[in-house]
Amino acid sequence: MICALASAVCFGTASVLQAVATRAAEPGTGSAGDTPAGSAIDPGLLLRALAQWRFLAGLALDGLGFLLQVVALRSIPLYAVGAALAASLAVTALVAVRLLGTRLSAAEWSAVGTVCAGLMMIAFASGPEGHDAGPPALRWSLLVTAVAALLAGVLAGRLSGRPRALALGLGAGVGFGVVEVAVRLIDSVAIPRILGNPALYALAFGAATGFLLLTSAFQRGSVTVATAGMVLGETAGPALVGIVWLGDRPREGLQWLAAVGFLAAVAGALALTRFGEAPAPAPAAAPGPEPSEPLRRR
Repeated sequence: MICALASAVCFGTASVLQAVATRAAEPGTGSAGDTPAGSAIDPGLLLRALAQWRFLAGLALDGLGFLLQVVALRSIPLYAVGAALAASLAVTALVAVRLLGTRLSAAEWSAVGTVCAGLMMIAFASGPEGHDAGPPALRWSLLVTAVAALLAGVLAGRLSGRPRALALGLGAGVGFGVVEVAVRLIDSVAIPRILGNPALYALAFGAATGFLLLTSAFQRGSVTVATAGMVLGETAGPALVGIVWLGDRPREGLQWLAAVGFLAAVAGALALTRFGEAPAPAPAAAPGPEPSEPLRRR
C-alpha cells in the first residue's frame, strides 16, 4: 500500500505540472478549446507539450509513479491500487495549494479527509493479492478495450463542450485501467514468452491511449470534467476485473469496510476534480490597439 500511495503522490504532482504545461503549449489545428464540431483529437499536442519543461518533469514523475504502481499491482488487490490512484487528486489539490497559491474551501478539506479515511479503511480491510490467471480471452479483451478506447476518443474529438471533455477523460481512464489489469496478467518477462502475451501489447497500447486522450482533454473544454471521467474509468473497471476474474478479496468479514472505503476514496477524489484544471494565465498589461487594428479575442 505504501508503494500505491507513493505512486499517487507522483501522479498527483505530475498532473499539476502537465496541466499547466499543456495549456501553455501553442495550439495546433483542431486543438483549441472552442474547436468546431467535426475536428479530431490533436496528436501533435503531445509534441508541442514536450517543449515545456514542466511537462517533461511531469513525465519523469509519471515514470517513477508507474514503477511504484507496478510494485503495488503485484502486491495488493486492484481495487486498493485503484482507490490509491484516485487519491492522487487529493495530492493534486495539496500541490496546487503549495505551488499555485490556490485555496481549499472547508468542503474541499473535508473531501481530502474523506479520501484519507477511505484509504485507511481499504488498507485495513484488504486481503492478499489474488493469484487467479483469469480466462485466456481476458488478455485479448484488454487489447480490444484499449483499441476501442482510442477509437472512442477520436469520435469524442468531434463533440463539443462538456460531453467531449468527459468522453476524452473517460477514454483516458479506460486506457490507464487497461494498464493496471495488464500488469497483473504478465506472468513472465522471459523472451519469447512475454512477446506472445497479448497483455504486453494491451499495456503499451493502453498507456499510449491514456496519455494521448488525457493530454487532449487537458486542452479541450473543462479539465475538471475530464479528470472526473478519468477517475471513474481507471478505478471501477479494474476493481471489478480483479474481484470477478483475478481472485482479489478483502479480509473475511470486512468486505463491507473495503466497499465503503473504496466508495469514500473515489467520492472524495471526484469532489476534488477541479484541481485538474490549470489556472488561467494572468492578462499581461499592454497598450491598447492602434485605431486601425481590430480587437482580437484571446
